[in-house]
Amino acid sequence: MDAYTLAKLALAIALLAQTLVTAFAIEGHLRRSSDLTLKRSWLAVAIASTLLALHHGYTLELALRTGLYDTRQAVLAGAAALFFALGIYGFRRRQA
Repeated sequence: MDAYTLAKLALAIALLAQTLVTAFAIEGHLRRSSDLTLKRSWLAVAIASTLLALHHGYTLELALRTGLYDTRQAVLAGAAALFFALGIYGFRRRQA
């Protein structure tokens, strides 16, 4: 696997993982809870993860359209997004 393919794969994984985090956070916000602070925290996570998903999407688009990419940064983004998704999934399971 060459560096370009690895960068594209890592960015696609990052995009999917951040989208999953957004879905989990929106679900946490919409859950019936009397704690307003918790609902606001879930909303903040949803907004932040949506912005990160957009960033990963734009970076992937840049790599696909122009061929400009940074493999190291793409792999770091993919790993960070996966760990973020695992963490949010753990918080979500703990609250249920």
